[in-house]
Amino acid sequence: MSLFDLDGKVAIITGSSRGIGKATAEEMAANGGRVVISSRKAGPCEEVAAAINAEHGEATAIAVPANISSKEDLQTLVDETRKAFGRIDILVCNAATNPHFGPMSTIEDEQFRKILDNNILSNHWLIQMVAPEMRERQEGSIIIVSSIGGLRGSVDIGTYCISKAADMQLARNLAHEFGDDNIRVNCIAPGLIRTDMARALWENPEIEKHVTSTTPLHRIGEPHEIAGAAVYLASSASTYTTGQVIVVDGGRTI
Repeated sequence: MSLFDLDGKVAIITGSSRGIGKATAEEMAANGGRVVISSRKAGPCEEVAAAINAEHGEATAIAVPANISSKEDLQTLVDETRKAFGRIDILVCNAATNPHFGPMSTIEDEQFRKILDNNILSNHWLIQMVAPEMRERQEGSIIIVSSIGGLRGSVDIGTYCISKAADMQLARNLAHEFGDDNIRVNCIAPGLIRTDMARALWENPEIEKHVTSTTPLHRIGEPHEIAGAAVYLASSASTYTTGQVIVVDGGRTI
């Protein structure tokens, strides 16, 4: 059996109708896992689930739309996953929000709260919903998709960076709390990835040029290049890895 085999494992992946979440769901399914596709709109979720089922078998993926700002939606996501697959082995908190681009002096209070609620509090909610069964089973992997923004300052996405730094600390705290129950909690910190959420950055020629010129690999990343790290953290390849932030940024932070 491969260290990266996910046969029999069930993963919830938020924000998985596109970008990093979609690529992660596809790679986990390719490695034998069953995946739950979730984002706000049902249509895109169903399209991704249908494509995965067409490639890997009808019982591989289901679609459960959920708004991460709603605790009730997240509970429904967990309940529907258990109803369909009977268990949850892997949680990938990938969905996030950044409604403000510019200096923090211009952010509205409501935008600030939305970033903290969607990028931190929703992760806390969802983790607390899935943790009890993982603790009972003495096994589980929780993955939070953070950002290198949590390791650096920014003049354009400062509040987003604050939320991503908090996600790193959330993983460290929970790694301590859940360690006795053999549950691993880790973060992935991507650099600039070609996703819709980061479009304002990579479609700006000046920003794109600056990023690629200061990145040793001299390019921005693609969603599938983050999915590999997620498969590692979800699988038995990472059974001695917890509380960590795995940076996947083409070397930019070095």
